[in-house]
Amino acid sequence: MRRRTLLALAASSPLGAAVHAQTGREMVQGSNDIVLGQTGILTGPLGGPIVSMLNGARLAFDHVNAQGGVAGRRIRLVSLDDELKPDLAVNNYRRLLDEHGALAFFGCVGSGTTAAAASVLKDSGAPAVGGYAVADAARERVRGSAYFIRAGTGREAQALVQHLTTIGITRIAVAYLDNPGGKEALDAVTAAMAAQGGKPVASAAFAGDASNVAAGATQLAAQQPQAVLMYLGGTLPGTLMKALWDAGSKPSFYGMSIVSGTLTAKVAGERARGLAIAQVVPYPWGVVEPDVREYQRLAQAAKLPLDYYTFEGYLNARVMIEALRRAGPNPTRPRLHAVLQAMKWRVGGMDIDYTVDGLTGSRFVELVQVADGGRFVR
Repeated sequence: MRRRTLLALAASSPLGAAVHAQTGREMVQGSNDIVLGQTGILTGPLGGPIVSMLNGARLAFDHVNAQGGVAGRRIRLVSLDDELKPDLAVNNYRRLLDEHGALAFFGCVGSGTTAAAASVLKDSGAPAVGGYAVADAARERVRGSAYFIRAGTGREAQALVQHLTTIGITRIAVAYLDNPGGKEALDAVTAAMAAQGGKPVASAAFAGDASNVAAGATQLAAQQPQAVLMYLGGTLPGTLMKALWDAGSKPSFYGMSIVSGTLTAKVAGERARGLAIAQVVPYPWGVVEPDVREYQRLAQAAKLPLDYYTFEGYLNARVMIEALRRAGPNPTRPRLHAVLQAMKWRVGGMDIDYTVDGLTGSRFVELVQVADGGRFVR
């Protein structure tokens, strides 16, 4: 087993040193810091996008800290690797509370890991903001404790299936991660297709380490799908695309938002052009919204590439910062909950509203295509 690392994302340090290993005892927290805790997979094929999101979040945290923090208090984010394993995640949640004094959680990752931590969140009263890759059923498990920003799995599935059926594609296969979130993504696509009078022609579950890609590709190719809809992270989408081509299959490819167009283009090359992905945050290269331009300025100054992952992390951090500001100079967990439950706010061209159901703040979904060199076109 890969040794777990503690990653200190100290918002005052240079971005180039955004991720560095330390032990818990070496971490020194300022007595006046607002400490946020994060647990997620930070290594291996699925870890790269998460680190990118955290680096994007640091853009916002660094910026507010450079201006004196929130009511004079710096924000410090402490991140632990849980390898996407529920038992490790639960232990990390407890360590972040007990050893690091986290006021709240931010950017935690995974359906099974989030669901496993439901009792820890409830008992501690610490709100969790901006979770990533957490399926709708797992979200319900932490209702009252967590506030998700990105649209849910069901909303993404509806948008993708509606688009495909509108353009006449009905033979749809589903490739999904072999974990609770992936299984729920399959269920969401199946439900969306049933609403349109159809069903997937094939489906295959894929291990996070890509060990069964060849077998899964053969299984999907045998049903000759017109399109393959992917709920796959890291380098898996590009690896699967290549395996399907090798198997003689040439479907169109569509991805839910966990699919990285940039990574997929690096793996699959120029043949990845045309891959369509459902994005749950607005276009990071826009020129109209002031918040988008500010993100671009901060990212360029930090030599951080512009992409959907860093932009989502940045927007999530902006929501966290706004909640802390509204909670006053000495935010408490009950006060943060009250602020989040009443929050209606627009940031980066996306409306955030928790007053409707108190769980998911945005319904924003937009389809984009991968173009030459991993760029995106709307």
